[in-house]
Amino acid sequence: MTVVFAGGGTGGHLYPAIAIADALRERRATIAFVGSAERLEASLVPKAGYPLHTIASHSLPPRLSSVDFVQTVGSNLRGTLQSLRLLAKLRPDLIIATGGYVSFPVVLAARIARLAHRSDVKVALFEPNASPGLTNRIVAPLADEVWGAFGDEDGRFRGRYVQTGTPIRPALRSLPSRADALGRLGLDAESKTLVTMGGSQGARAINDALAKLVEDRGLPSGWQLLLVTGPDDYDRIAKRLANAPVEPKRVEVRAYLDDMSDAYAAADLLLTRAGASTLGELAALGKPAILVPYPHATQEHQAANAAHLEAAGAAEILCDSQLQARLRELLARTCAPERLRTLTENAQRLRSEDPLATILARVDILASRRGKR
Repeated sequence: MTVVFAGGGTGGHLYPAIAIADALRERRATIAFVGSAERLEASLVPKAGYPLHTIASHSLPPRLSSVDFVQTVGSNLRGTLQSLRLLAKLRPDLIIATGGYVSFPVVLAARIARLAHRSDVKVALFEPNASPGLTNRIVAPLADEVWGAFGDEDGRFRGRYVQTGTPIRPALRSLPSRADALGRLGLDAESKTLVTMGGSQGARAINDALAKLVEDRGLPSGWQLLLVTGPDDYDRIAKRLANAPVEPKRVEVRAYLDDMSDAYAAADLLLTRAGASTLGELAALGKPAILVPYPHATQEHQAANAAHLEAAGAAEILCDSQLQARLRELLARTCAPERLRTLTENAQRLRSEDPLATILARVDILASRRGKR
């Protein structure tokens, strides 16, 4: 079986794709990715051991001025022609589109090839967010199935939606012991651990709020902090905290963690953005969280994601604009033993059937339908 993944731009689009690809590779499938040469997939996909074919693509502009419109149409038309040639060469049995504007030309090319009777490749669209992005809303009518993490809340998906959950990275499927993880991270085995991170690129607002919390001696008693700043903000935050009034080993600052398994194993509570891959990991691992949705996310999808975990009683939500003013009070309340126990128990209840098993079953079903119109 040959499977082509189309998508990229963010970890939320790429990490689930790589998790599915790894599972298919174990079944001896041939895997290829299609993405952009300028975005996150250019480094992440080859590092995961997969070939990346790059095409032209362009996001829809916020306002359809004549220049932007011509650039958008021209770039995506070029990408569609490139995709037609690429699909003719790769001859995939299945295309899995995982979001990002680069997936549009690939899915469009697959539909054109089918209409021209040059291919019978099936297309699955993976939507990890509670509120689908613009590209996925456009692509959905061209897909044979839509796989998602939440309920079928969008009418465009009706009749083709399968709730699968979000697959997580292989390294997170079996966490190390808490003691070993804390030791490797340089943290105290006797303290409760707050892990904060802002996604693959970091989040300046979260970093500043946590730095101020440490400077003001606001960490709850008996708690320590692992602050993953993102590469661009590490030097600034590390310098700011170098002389902060904090006990030794109570704060560990890292720019990035290639393998998040130690961080998740060590975490008693996480403070994060509400991106799709992060929420999939929180649910799969049963970890409680304080979620700070990115305020500029398309269609406010991070706020919609966070609302699902809050409704399940597994997370607190803190608005980005309120980080500085409310973080200390909310953290103290959330870290209180009874409240933390309740959040943890509710988070554990979110752990359900393995999303990968469900997705692999759908792959087999779609592949079996090749040639059927």
